[in-house]
Amino acid sequence: MRLLFGSQAYCRLRFFEDAVAIAESSNIDEPLNWGAALSGWFVPGFGQILIGHRRRGIYAMIGVFGLFVGGLFLGGIDCVDRKEDPLWFYAQAGAGPIAFAADFANVSLLKTGRVGKLVESPPPFMSRGSPPLVSTFKSVTPMNEIGTLFCALSGLMNVVVILDALKRRRLEAGETER
Repeated sequence: MRLLFGSQAYCRLRFFEDAVAIAESSNIDEPLNWGAALSGWFVPGFGQILIGHRRRGIYAMIGVFGLFVGGLFLGGIDCVDRKEDPLWFYAQAGAGPIAFAADFANVSLLKTGRVGKLVESPPPFMSRGSPPLVSTFKSVTPMNEIGTLFCALSGLMNVVVILDALKRRRLEAGETER
């Protein structure tokens, strides 16, 4: 029975030593890369490129932009809407200025009637006002919901990429990424 407890104690001690070695080799004391994080919000993945992690930045850029543009293709431009879906837009805004540009295109093209015809929609339940006008190009299918989800996931993914750029160690000249 002692041998069993002894081996468990040895395993725990070994795990503790590994944890200490990892903590000592980590970049806890290094300064935060605020410039890389901010530029990573403007252009997803650019923060990693600035600190020397080019491959990681290009993969992040392709991932975030691909997911966002894929969401726009699936759900239409109206899947990014700051006024009608504010909680979804908070997540989508993490993708950077592309979310604000998509919202601006939605408001200036679909909500004004420049694209499509504005028609009356059924009034909301228990509403006393006039029925709202919507564009005939407004998508109301489940594909719109999937597009909204893709754009929101793109924004949340970029938040993770920004946090990575904020804390990742800057590569020195001549040093290669792993």
